[in-house]
Amino acid sequence: MHHPSFHPLFIDYITYFNGNRDYFECHEVLEEYWKDIAPRDKEHVLVGLVQIATGMYHWRRGNLRGAIRIFEKGIACINAQQAHPLLTVFHMPQLLERLQNTKEQMMQQQPFTPFSLPVHHVELHAHIMQCIANLPPADEDFLRDKHKLRDRTEVYEARDAKIAARRA
Repeated sequence: MHHPSFHPLFIDYITYFNGNRDYFECHEVLEEYWKDIAPRDKEHVLVGLVQIATGMYHWRRGNLRGAIRIFEKGIACINAQQAHPLLTVFHMPQLLERLQNTKEQMMQQQPFTPFSLPVHHVELHAHIMQCIANLPPADEDFLRDKHKLRDRTEVYEARDAKIAARRA
């Protein structure tokens, strides 16, 4: 299981995306993975996947303009890197079709409709299904407004510590 798709944060991303549809958490875990393997590479495929989750989060919240803009960026990034090793676990024709259909739904101002990432790697899919089965129930209101409702104490403390270290 040394393939980059088997990294726990990548597995978490797919688990949240396909499981409880916690797109905010998708963004958090995949951004952490991106910072570990390709910091500052804004064209990295992980950025595209983060943008897809961010677009879904905005769509759920009713921010269609923001959803479409970021979702289109994610699609472009994924389209440009279809052969990237991280994407080989997905059934790419199906993924690209789902992304395009979702973008069209957004543009037609249709109600939020989730989709699943089509994982065709058998071992990874089985592991993700186990992870999904272990997810706690998700409250739709919490998932929609998670950025306003979560505890940010750790983030603020880490930021303050960084600032203090630079001043020292």
